[in-house]
Amino acid sequence: MTETHQRPADRLHSYSYEQLLESGHGTLFGKGYAQLPLPPMLMFDRITEIHDEGGPYNKGYVRAELDVNPDLWFFKCHFEGDPVMPGCLGLDALWQMTGFFLCWSGSPGAGRALGGDIKFTGQITNDVKRVEYGIDLKRVMRARLVLGIADGWVKADGETVYEAHGLRVGLFTDV
Repeated sequence: MTETHQRPADRLHSYSYEQLLESGHGTLFGKGYAQLPLPPMLMFDRITEIHDEGGPYNKGYVRAELDVNPDLWFFKCHFEGDPVMPGCLGLDALWQMTGFFLCWSGSPGAGRALGGDIKFTGQITNDVKRVEYGIDLKRVMRARLVLGIADGWVKADGETVYEAHGLRVGLFTDV
């Protein structure tokens, strides 16, 4: 497999599952850039939109989707007889998207979740067909530490089930 690197001028505004896997293998953006986790920890099947302008704060946004099927690994163990997607996995998807945005917009480094506040108002069960995720960047700092701060949401079949505020992801070059 040859290493590729997308220059900012080559950036796409949507990504397929196969392209997300390239990120997980470190070949989408190239050496030194954060990688998405590989399955089963990759929590979305595609990025449907990614832009560095727009959104409520005009700092950019990302939208992604997960096609739910009852055989997903977490339904088998969380909880037997009462299958529910762990809330931490939906939250992790929002952090994954924030780190992806930082790399997509040109910053190298290994991504690390640094916090945020979340409110659960519903759940994702094995009868849900599609999960939608969204983050809206509030601030991007590019200094010695690259830091993205975003608000986000998770929807199950169109109904908002999680809201997150102040999600923080940093990119570190010394790991």
